[in-house]
Amino acid sequence: MFDGFIEETKKGAGADIFLRRAGPAGAPALLMLHGNPQTSAMWHKVAPVLAKNYQVVCPDLRGYGRSGKPPSSPDHKPYSKRVMAADMVSVMKSLGHDRFYVAAHDRGARLAHRLALDSSKSVIAMTLLDIAPTREMYANTTAEFAQAYWHWFLQTQNAPIPENIIGADPEGFWKLKCFNQAGTNSLFHPETLNEYLEAFRDPSMIHASCEDYRAARTIDIDHDNADGDRRLETPLQVLWAKRGAIEKCFEPMKLWQSRASNVTGGAMDCGHYMAEEIPDAIIEKLTTFFGAHAQETPL
Repeated sequence: MFDGFIEETKKGAGADIFLRRAGPAGAPALLMLHGNPQTSAMWHKVAPVLAKNYQVVCPDLRGYGRSGKPPSSPDHKPYSKRVMAADMVSVMKSLGHDRFYVAAHDRGARLAHRLALDSSKSVIAMTLLDIAPTREMYANTTAEFAQAYWHWFLQTQNAPIPENIIGADPEGFWKLKCFNQAGTNSLFHPETLNEYLEAFRDPSMIHASCEDYRAARTIDIDHDNADGDRRLETPLQVLWAKRGAIEKCFEPMKLWQSRASNVTGGAMDCGHYMAEEIPDAIIEKLTTFFGAHAQETPL
């Protein structure tokens, strides 16, 4: 599925990061970040097409897949989006990319939001798939949202409560969460599904993914609050699923306009796993948006 892609591991800012990459030398760089509980394999329908015109880099996030899973701390800092974003900046610099585009889904999109805030000179333009800002989602939580995104509230519980629950049947948990969000049991390609499930059987990934959620509820919001009134200046495209909780429970464009100065986008006719359900539409959206900002690519 990733024919012609190099698979390798690079040093992040405190964790070894596994990645897949391909694309013509001299082309602009594109960093593609996956969501939970997945791996870089989620881009298998999108990345090979984009690699014709971009130097595409698809990493497994810290704590996920084949990337490192360093110990956490009581404040969850090692899994804060600030630290996870620093991994990505380090990896991209090691590949010779000081500036790059970003496409990100789910948890990866939360990391990307922080990356663009902390390293604004690195990001030319960015597309985020099926999220609203983390702080605002928690602040506007309703019973309807809690019912739809029950895993948000399970995985933030103190260790080892969620680890023990999930670890009793990792495959069952993964399928319950992801098949329900997808609205079908057949969306995921068998090879990617095998990769997701194999990775999620690792107790260290289960723990790391819970730390990711614990950080989102605590230290990540502290970092957002410390920003004060500062807004994201990076050109931003936000796309969300018309058949998902973001559309149903929030006003995503309004929330993003409160956090970013230059934002466009809208709902798409799909479920949460957008890149796997409607890859052609996602490719078109990414290509058009990044092409509109091609003049900002460094020579």
